[in-house]
Amino acid sequence: MTDHEPFDVVALGESMVTFLPSRPGRLADVPAFARGIGGAESNVACALAAAGHRARWVSRVGADGFGDHLVAAVAAYGVDVSSVARDPARPTGVYFRTAGDRATDAHEVAYYRAGSAASAMAPGNVDLAAVRAGRVLHLSGITAALSDGCLELVRELTRPGRGRPLVSFDVNHRPGLWRDGDGAAVLRDLARRADLVFVGADEAWGYDDPRAVRAALPEPEVLVVKQGPAGATAFHGADATFVPAPAVDVVAAVGAGDAFAAGFLSATLRGLPPRDRLRHGHLWAAAALTVPGDLAAPPARDHADRLCAVDDATWGRLRLAPGWTGRVRQPGEEEVPTP
Repeated sequence: MTDHEPFDVVALGESMVTFLPSRPGRLADVPAFARGIGGAESNVACALAAAGHRARWVSRVGADGFGDHLVAAVAAYGVDVSSVARDPARPTGVYFRTAGDRATDAHEVAYYRAGSAASAMAPGNVDLAAVRAGRVLHLSGITAALSDGCLELVRELTRPGRGRPLVSFDVNHRPGLWRDGDGAAVLRDLARRADLVFVGADEAWGYDDPRAVRAALPEPEVLVVKQGPAGATAFHGADATFVPAPAVDVVAAVGAGDAFAAGFLSATLRGLPPRDRLRHGHLWAAAALTVPGDLAAPPARDHADRLCAVDDATWGRLRLAPGWTGRVRQPGEEEVPTP
């Protein structure tokens, strides 16, 4: 691959420094935290780069130590960070969370992102040519919620036009980020402008059946409705493919949606069929679910390909535990099936 070839994926959005607790308990009681990074779009870029794809992350960070750490940490995955701007007037966002499950009420998350450098992104201060320099442009609804300028930027990047890359959009509806009650409607409008859309069944505008979601959102060429532990349905035009999720011994339900999107995009870039795109999404999500942080190394491609090739009955018997991407089977433990 040469420097003149386009990136496989360019992802734009905010990343923050994440502080993970040293032990379970309330934020008021946790004595120390370990530093990590987290951001929906940078998570996707990092996972794809770790799997050998050419990925770029575009954002803004503060001219501070946290910004230095973020840029270095994302670059360490092999992601191009040359288009990340530094803002001397605004800080890098940070957040703290407890060890509980973010998917339930058994958790606390404290965000310190108001007025962050990333929230100042707008069409006039982002290199749009650099953002459009990939086969796929990955965006999420989180960026759209950060500020009016960010929303204007996402609208500009999803505007139909000649030479636009394939636009991947993860709805990622976070009601607490929206300044008024129009978040769901705005995200639906943005999703209609994208080519590939990921949406959770719990955020799909009140529709609880994947076919109803498709009927309400017919415009994207590909629509993926994530149905939690049950699995996911992908619509390619009018054709629907459902793949159940494998059983997973969950360590933390953090970053799984981003990992699923990365796995699906990786398989899409490789030209794999719909079933295998969904299976790769589930496997990459399982890699994230079985580690404590936001980011996990994706399974080795040959290992994931072997698992994706098994028959439906074997797929249905999979159970993935921490370390499954490279672990040795323990005595008495059922082997992860391979073809």
